[in-house]
Amino acid sequence: MSFNAAMDAAVFGLRAQTKRLRVVAENMANADTTASTPGGEPYRRKTISFKSEIDRATGSEQVTVRKIGRDQSAFSRVFEPGHPGADADGYLLRPNVSTIVEITDMQEAQRSYEANLTMLTGARSMLQRMIDLLRS
Repeated sequence: MSFNAAMDAAVFGLRAQTKRLRVVAENMANADTTASTPGGEPYRRKTISFKSEIDRATGSEQVTVRKIGRDQSAFSRVFEPGHPGADADGYLLRPNVSTIVEITDMQEAQRSYEANLTMLTGARSMLQRMIDLLRS
C-alpha cells in the first residue's frame, strides 16, 4: 500500500467517525425533545451504518457512510397530564434515546477517530523521513 493510499484510508476513517459523532450529538441534543401536540411523536433516535468500498485507483479499502437511518424501537410513555403533548389519558411519549448508549457510541467513535489520526500522523512522518533521506 502506498503512502497516499494509507493516508486516504485514514482520512476516510476520520470523515466517517466525524459523521458518527455528529449523529451522536444530534441524539444527545434531542434526548428530551417531545411532541408539542397531543398524539404527536417525539424525536426518533438516528442511527448510522458504514460500508467498505474499494478505491479502484489505489486498490485500498475505504470506509464510507452507508446510511443514516432512524431507530424504530418503541418510545417510552410517562404520565404527564399537564404537558401539551400528552394524549387524552395524560401520557406523553418520550424519545427512544438512551444517553448511556449515546455516550458509549461517542467514546467508541472518539477512539476510532484517534486511531485514524495516529495512522495519518505516522504515515506523514514516514513520508517526511523518506524525503529527508532522498535529500541527503
